Amino acid sequence: MKMTTENCSGNSEMTMDDVKKLIKKKDEIEEQIKAYYDVLEDQGVGVEGPLVDEEGYPRADVNLYQIRTARHEISCLQNDHKAIMVEIEEALHKLHAREKAKQKQDQAEAQEEAMEQQVTLPPPFARVDAVTDGSPASGAGLRVGDEVIEFGSVNSANFQNLQNIASVVQHSEGKPLRVTVIRVGQKVQMNLTPQRWSGRGLLGCNIIPVQR
Repeated sequence: MKMTTENCSGNSEMTMDDVKKLIKKKDEIEEQIKAYYDVLEDQGVGVEGPLVDEEGYPRADVNLYQIRTARHEISCLQNDHKAIMVEIEEALHKLHAREKAKQKQDQAEAQEEAMEQQVTLPPPFARVDAVTDGSPASGAGLRVGDEVIEFGSVNSANFQNLQNIASVVQHSEGKPLRVTVIRVGQKVQMNLTPQRWSGRGLLGCNIIPVQR
């Protein structure tokens, strides 16, 4: 009934399933140890009880072979139990270390991506400080706080004043304009069609220039 544990701790690709298998083996070993202890309990001798009588003869009131076998198996199984507990501890440590390393790598990649995007994005020339519900701007997805880097043909390189945007809007009534903004550090693109609606103007939003 003695079990031999497989050495999984050397596996660099240890998974939680491997740990569960080790724990299952540990439980099986503990069940076997308990079964052998029950045998010794039934014989009334335990692990340390004498197997000879007062005169030094083998006891005739117990099953000596069964007792010796049980004691030997308990000793072997306890060694197996110690070994598998070490494996479980090492496996859990390895999983924890790998998860920690993965989190660090993910954070580093996210920071690198954010920095790259900040480097490649042009500076905004205007900011949205009001958007009316139900307006063309609201329908297109424009939000308060969006920083504009492209509004139709107007961009960070050729923007001079808000009249540039007003002119593009007037000449594009009913036609979709590509609008690109920076929102929470991310570039967001949308199509905004200037048109008549129930409110004022063709957009339903207020845009202010950004001091550069």
